[in-house]
Amino acid sequence: MKKDIILCGVGGQGILSIATVIGEAATAAGLHLKQAEVHGMSQRGGDVESDLRLSTEPVHSDLIANGTADIILSMEPMEALRYLKYLAPDGAVITASEPLVNIPDYPDHEALLAEIKALPDVTMCDIASLAKESGNPRGANMVLLGMAASRIGLVSPAGLRDAIARVFASKGEQVILANQAAFDLGMAAAERRKA
Repeated sequence: MKKDIILCGVGGQGILSIATVIGEAATAAGLHLKQAEVHGMSQRGGDVESDLRLSTEPVHSDLIANGTADIILSMEPMEALRYLKYLAPDGAVITASEPLVNIPDYPDHEALLAEIKALPDVTMCDIASLAKESGNPRGANMVLLGMAASRIGLVSPAGLRDAIARVFASKGEQVILANQAAFDLGMAAAERRKA
């Protein structure tokens, strides 16, 4: 089994932290893992993308081919659309609904959301608001990871939650708990959208 995930967003939104948590969970589960270098301008404001490949068998390439990604996990709605060419026909888009307007000609927000909602398999919500609700305004990336937790499949939501504790261990118990709370709210949001 394998799972190919495109991680995307804007520099400074925490894409690398999502990749680190998934990678930690995959390693703990004994999976094979390849991650492409982050492409784009990783400083604040530039678009960022990384390929993350998990498998029960050895993975030979770190790049995901067009039309083969199982999940596009996006911190920003326009960035989700930017990488649609990589999505498999039965793939899922899991994205933030609120834009980070970082360019002067950013598309109309309502038109952008309508285009995303027209896709066959979409989970979308306001991750920034949920992060604030969790008491961790900087934890929107963990909310997004929580939204994807049940869709990743090769690592369990519990394995991802445990990986958050290991990844953030050096930052102290409060940071761990805040990030786990944000993750839990994202999981709950995804469940509500299924119902």
